[in-house]
Amino acid sequence: MPTIQLRTPIPGPRSQELMRRRNAAVVHAAFHATPVFVAKAEGAVIEDVDGNRLIDFAGGIGCLNAGHRAPAVLDAVRRQLDRFLHTSFNVLPYESYVALAERLNAITPGKFAKKTVLVNSGAEAVENAIKIARSFTRRPAILSFEDAFHGRTYMAMALTSKTHPYKAGFEPFPGDVYRVPFAYCYRCSYSLTYPSCEVHCARHLEDTFKRVVAAESVAAVIVEPVMGEGGFITPPAEFFPILTEICHKHGILVIADEVQTGFARTGSLFACDRLGLEPDLIVMAKSLSGGLPLAAVTGRTEIMDTPGIGGLGGTFGGNPAACEAALAVLEIIEKEDLCARANLLGERFRKRAAQWQSRWELVGEVRGLGAMQALELVRSRTTREPADEETKHVSQYCYEHGVITITAGSYGNVIRLLMPLVITDAQMDEALDVLESALQTASENKRESVAQPV
Repeated sequence: MPTIQLRTPIPGPRSQELMRRRNAAVVHAAFHATPVFVAKAEGAVIEDVDGNRLIDFAGGIGCLNAGHRAPAVLDAVRRQLDRFLHTSFNVLPYESYVALAERLNAITPGKFAKKTVLVNSGAEAVENAIKIARSFTRRPAILSFEDAFHGRTYMAMALTSKTHPYKAGFEPFPGDVYRVPFAYCYRCSYSLTYPSCEVHCARHLEDTFKRVVAAESVAAVIVEPVMGEGGFITPPAEFFPILTEICHKHGILVIADEVQTGFARTGSLFACDRLGLEPDLIVMAKSLSGGLPLAAVTGRTEIMDTPGIGGLGGTFGGNPAACEAALAVLEIIEKEDLCARANLLGERFRKRAAQWQSRWELVGEVRGLGAMQALELVRSRTTREPADEETKHVSQYCYEHGVITITAGSYGNVIRLLMPLVITDAQMDEALDVLESALQTASENKRESVAQPV
């Protein structure tokens, strides 16, 4: 029996009624990718308020690698609820915060001594990583990358690249933030071709220190090992070793933002492990805690201990229920070998996607690492003009036919896959069938529009 079961057209009448209430009560700026209101969820399956069953390829924007309502996570949270819900670690500490910090110190990249601080969100973790880096180096400047996304708070927005909807109208941003091109080979900022380019984008950092900001003024470079909101951009293997060598030569810290890439999504516990990156600080959130708000910064002990006592923290950082959920998630990843599962899901997708790319010019590039896979859609493979409207069509077609997807990319032309890693093979194939039909429909519509007489 298929997982997708549609009792009403989507959105159904109950979702439409809730949308009317939402529009009257909730700010316009709180955007959502679909008009579907959820009633319950399990594993990789969503049931909406109209009784429709859909397959989730969005995972709460990458927060549910271990699946919706993972039983071990629910059990851990319930046990904690019977003890206490909140004291603030800054007032009355508790063991689960310490245990989670110990675990993250052990499993994050780097064989050096580490310490951890827990906070509430990816953006808050990014902010704290910058505070720590500046405190340690006594330098002001931060480098980030074109197409990067690091969050919606003010420092995080300054580090983020995409203007709309994240930054426009919210200026001014914190200063001493400088942006350099990433290794986006499909749209190279230098009009070069890999590998003959010799990874010019990484080596160009030295030129940045001569022409933009002095190396001795730079505290850190912050980078997503695989760009998330920027379009699931995976750099060549040489990129991070070159980047790290240059940074450390100048006493510059490397901060890895693994908020979206972490916890088995890329086929290893952290994308850094697959890309030759050993960061000084690593930022984590999203799938760390199975759907509860939690984030962390882990790094070299000598760096993490630089801020004075009381310089880091917050009322809700490291909530005890979220800490217990995170400990359960880490056990699930290990016991169910979700890293291996991510690689199998990625291979399953790429096999289908290669066929789509050969059939339709719309599919410009297939890329990704492990289960963190994406399609970049273009109107022409020659010009690589972003197919933003076609991408919207594909996403809408998918949710109308029972698959929740979300888009990405600075040009809004990337379909990204963030399904829970516990998805079954049958569910994966069923969802890919819908995505294939969406791409076919978008391609046919594109041909028909081109054929229309002027």
